[in-house]
Amino acid sequence: MARPTLEIGTNPAQETIRLGPLAVRFLITGENANGSIAAFELEVPAAQRLAAPAHSHDHYEETIYGVEGVLTWTVDGKRIDGGPGQALCIPRGAVHRFDNNGSQDVKALCVITPAAIGPQYFRESAEVINAAAGGPPDPAKMMEIMLRHGLTPAPPQTQAKR
Repeated sequence: MARPTLEIGTNPAQETIRLGPLAVRFLITGENANGSIAAFELEVPAAQRLAAPAHSHDHYEETIYGVEGVLTWTVDGKRIDGGPGQALCIPRGAVHRFDNNGSQDVKALCVITPAAIGPQYFRESAEVINAAAGGPPDPAKMMEIMLRHGLTPAPPQTQAKR
């Protein structure tokens, strides 16, 4: 049986996606790994909150490895600070979000297994977030994008627990 043809290379997306002040740069996409894994670098400037709502996903795990700075994650209501050298695995179905509450910029590696999400989700989200010009993004548009890409926005009462 022939082995599937994969495009071998580094940084397949060859782009940095800007979601307001946040930046995402894919290192591996599902197309480059037979759908088994996606990995991206996430940069979050100091004192920045995630513009998208808390959410869950039922089709993949998300693992975050801290490179620089500290992100405060809220996973199923529990606050977890993750810094350099620390890893956090967010299981399928767990409601989560993050914020950079510190004075240092954050860089983290995010790994999605299997690769159920890719650059297109972040490109579409960036359009809505950047159109808000620093204000809250259009909730209906964000919800539509999230649902189409397999993310489930958390109910409003969960959103307030940030």
